[in-house]
Amino acid sequence: MSQRRTEETWLALGDAAAYLNVHPATLRRWSDAGEIPYLLTPGGHRRYALSDLQRFAESHRVMRRQMSLAEAWVDRAMTRARQDLPERGSSGWLAALDEPVRERHRALGRRLIGLTLQYVSADDGAHLLDEARILGRDYGRLGKAAGASLTDALQAALFFRDKLLEATLELSETASVRPDDRSRLVKRINALLNAVQLAIAEVYAADADEHV
Repeated sequence: MSQRRTEETWLALGDAAAYLNVHPATLRRWSDAGEIPYLLTPGGHRRYALSDLQRFAESHRVMRRQMSLAEAWVDRAMTRARQDLPERGSSGWLAALDEPVRERHRALGRRLIGLTLQYVSADDGAHLLDEARILGRDYGRLGKAAGASLTDALQAALFFRDKLLEATLELSETASVRPDDRSRLVKRINALLNAVQLAIAEVYAADADEHV
């Protein structure tokens, strides 16, 4: 055992579980999954380093804060999107579409909001960017089938980007949001929406290449 580990404060299973405010069975499950390291005594009892417990507790507090922030943000974004969606008969990218196509656009918007919520709450989320590209291709195919130009199709995606970013700014003004959390939200939103918009453009570009 290293000198550092020897100088650690070590807690038995029950005491460590009490520190984290969970049942000992929960801590045992986390340990077995490799989320929290432990040592076994010669008698077969688990011992947990206090520093490991502190790091685990802090990481979970950060995750809970990010998820709570993301949930508040997505609720605000959904409200804004519903309020600002162009009405039938008005001018704009959605106005000329018939009701079935409008509903498909709304469904894609809900998928986009849900996907963005997952992405801003994830530590990595590279696979979610792949899903964003699939969603972008769905937007592109829907736009082409409805006879929309590439500009109109991109306007649809830009509409939701605007609602997401506006919700971020509003949340920053009305809630106690740390600058690094706000910055992370904006960066993640932009990364995801970039993937969506590039996929839309690729669908239109592929169609143009076929007619060359």
